[in-house]
Amino acid sequence: MMIRWQCAASSEYGWYRRCSCVARSAASGKSSWEFVDSVTCGAKVNFEKARFTMSNVSEPEFEQAYKELASTLENSSLFEKKPEYKKALQVAAVPERVIQFRVVWEDDRGNCQVNRGFRVQFNSALGPYKGGLRFHPSVNLSILKFLGFEQIFKNALTGLSMGGGKGGADFDPKGKSDNEIRKFCVAFMRELNKHIGADTDVPAGDIGVSPREIGWMFGTYRQERNRWEGVLTGKGGAWGGSLIRPEATGYGLVYYVQHMIQYASGGKESFQGKRVAISGSGNVAQYAALKAIELGATIVSLSDSKGAIIAKDNEGFTPEIVNYIAALKVKRQSLTELSESPEYKDKFDYIEGARPWKHVGKVDVALPSATQNEISGDEAEALISAGCKFIAEGSNMGSTQEAIDVFEKARKEKKAEGIWYGPGKAANAGGVAVSGLEMAQNSARVSWTSEEVDAKLKGIMENCFQNCLNTAKEYVKAADGELPSLVAGANIAGFVKVAGAMRDQGDWWAY
Repeated sequence: MMIRWQCAASSEYGWYRRCSCVARSAASGKSSWEFVDSVTCGAKVNFEKARFTMSNVSEPEFEQAYKELASTLENSSLFEKKPEYKKALQVAAVPERVIQFRVVWEDDRGNCQVNRGFRVQFNSALGPYKGGLRFHPSVNLSILKFLGFEQIFKNALTGLSMGGGKGGADFDPKGKSDNEIRKFCVAFMRELNKHIGADTDVPAGDIGVSPREIGWMFGTYRQERNRWEGVLTGKGGAWGGSLIRPEATGYGLVYYVQHMIQYASGGKESFQGKRVAISGSGNVAQYAALKAIELGATIVSLSDSKGAIIAKDNEGFTPEIVNYIAALKVKRQSLTELSESPEYKDKFDYIEGARPWKHVGKVDVALPSATQNEISGDEAEALISAGCKFIAEGSNMGSTQEAIDVFEKARKEKKAEGIWYGPGKAANAGGVAVSGLEMAQNSARVSWTSEEVDAKLKGIMENCFQNCLNTAKEYVKAADGELPSLVAGANIAGFVKVAGAMRDQGDWWAY
């Protein structure tokens, strides 16, 4: 058995090899380990004192997510108060199981096609693995490990009984016919069904996986297993889905920011009159825009993979325009269709190849809702210069580490006038929260009204905000007048809950 390690001083890599000498192991009562490198083979080291890096240099997205969490924990008082939790971090950073499989399917010309399918079952200490399925050509193990790692702590912050996982395939739905997408979904689920179940692993949708794809996969699961159970969430309302599930991430994001604004202003302010910049134009962005408009905000931007669309006037995006964009997305058309249409060309500018943050002018709130790492350090500086005070991620890891550092520096330096930054694991937890509510409805064979689900979602997001706020105050020492760090609060609150459950179940221990 070989274990790869990295030297903390030199950053050079080497290997540990378990010694196969039974007599030596038996005599000592312990397993022997040897350090092996290209120069000195056989030099012994102290295994207990070796420092391992839990990330992998070939997995940059996962490394970023791990370092972001680890640095927060190390810079808080958590490890001073609970030093044994250092071991929990090591254990939690390794997935319980990683499944990779081939997906063979037939295109419309009768040709055999193959893609890679994945499911990262990261942590089940709090409940069944829970996390979406992503169909996109960029999908790889690093991205899914990053998403699954974030999902663990996001799910913990909802207060519901859900573990963390993520999956998908490097299949590109763009340019494929409906029949080809259906065939791929069937082939994908014929393999994935062996590894999931209502009490084991409950996937949901993500990029490239809409309720339509969920339906095809659910039907395949039912046929393969001869069983109807809540094995997927995001289902149709007529066959086990929850009301307002499509809206949940966007609505929850706005509810979370509403609490940020109310707390920061002592209850004197709300979304009323705020200028809000949003990136993306999918479900999260659309429903965040609609809910913010309902609460009195002006939406000044949206975007797609090819560029950003910016409102020229003070009216911004109306509900009718957001619905127009939703129709474009169903047809997989670009936002240029809006900016170039005779009706709207005088109201919007489309900036090709750009993200909105440097082009929106004065804004109060920024909601990155497209994909990971969509706010850079420079763009974070631009938002602060534009007067933005509230940033919350509708996407997972929507800000680069450089951007987070900019936001946190402004939070510290500007004191009461500082920046409020809500990380994705807290701010966009509304989607998985309603997925958890869908699981509960499936288990009880009941269906709640939209009002009931929305009320529960509001309560979950309020509790999530308060948990992040109170945990930050408990574990992060702040200077006089300094705002609490919601990113630290989210990381610590989620980690402590998961680590405690893992310890109770024997996943790690420290004597």
